[in-house]
Amino acid sequence: MQPLVSILIPAYNAKRWISDTIRSALAQTWPRKEIIIVDDGSFDQTLAIANQFASPNVLVVTQPNQGASAARNKAFELCQGDYVQWLDADDLLSPDKVAKQMAAAQNCQDERRLLSCSWGYFIYRPDKAKFVPTALWCDLRALEWMLRKWEQNLHMQTATWLVSRELTEATGPWDIRLQGDDDGEYFCRVILASNGVRFVPDAKVYYRITDSGRWSYIGQSNRKLEAHLLSRQLQIRYLLSTEDNGRVRAACLKYLQTAYHNFYPEQVVLVKQSQELAAMVGGKLDIPKLSWKYRWIQRLFGFAVAKRVRQRWNRFKSWVIRSWDAALFHLRGGNQNLRETSVA
Repeated sequence: MQPLVSILIPAYNAKRWISDTIRSALAQTWPRKEIIIVDDGSFDQTLAIANQFASPNVLVVTQPNQGASAARNKAFELCQGDYVQWLDADDLLSPDKVAKQMAAAQNCQDERRLLSCSWGYFIYRPDKAKFVPTALWCDLRALEWMLRKWEQNLHMQTATWLVSRELTEATGPWDIRLQGDDDGEYFCRVILASNGVRFVPDAKVYYRITDSGRWSYIGQSNRKLEAHLLSRQLQIRYLLSTEDNGRVRAACLKYLQTAYHNFYPEQVVLVKQSQELAAMVGGKLDIPKLSWKYRWIQRLFGFAVAKRVRQRWNRFKSWVIRSWDAALFHLRGGNQNLRETSVA
């Protein structure tokens, strides 16, 4: 009998996209699958929409709002799969994503081998997704994968991973303290517990870039800022416990530096904690630099004002791009057109 794959979807106020996400899960060509959707106390129509898909192979449950990590833990608690496919409620899988990775898993015959794949980002139109290969798009040893990620400030989207139950259980639950970068901390543990990463290039994930309401958006939320620093502190500890040498410590320092601009200069406590972490790995954080467009503002009004101007300008540009993409999306038929068009 073929292994069972559990596709686990945490959802919170995801009424706009949840139906397309569920359809992409149902469309998987891998025959043995179950889909578990955990509504995390949504106050829109997310639960009602998800319930329309309920069936013997699609379980929909709800719980009081506790955060994405708690919803993912609940989903795993309920699943029976031999492999786990995590899927956020606004992202999409190509129809053969799971099947191609399961073929690679069966060739490896190693329950501790972690499967990843290519991913592209889009806003409204998945057929316009941009797939940009990075140094992580290849087979790598676990430690090498983490070092490349931190050294080059790279990212691997959550849904790209296919994880065996053995590896998932060895990793432990998602950390419910983290209201941001919970996926970074969790998959750091998964990767370091694995026997390496097997990259499957033909499998694809479509990562939707939504507005500032998405889970990964930090903004000025103190809770999310604190979570991001805690996540980095935990991950640095994991890496140093695996191997402690000059390259590892340099990568840790680079990882702290890439997040430093989120805290500096307003978050005095987090700035101090970041500097202390940098000193612990034998380095020092540099004051974040702004591009030439904002330096005159910095000279006249200070770094904090220039940083806020940059943030507002970037939000405006993002709004313009999203609005234009939305207009093109609706001109060609919107959701109905999306349902009729494969994202393969």
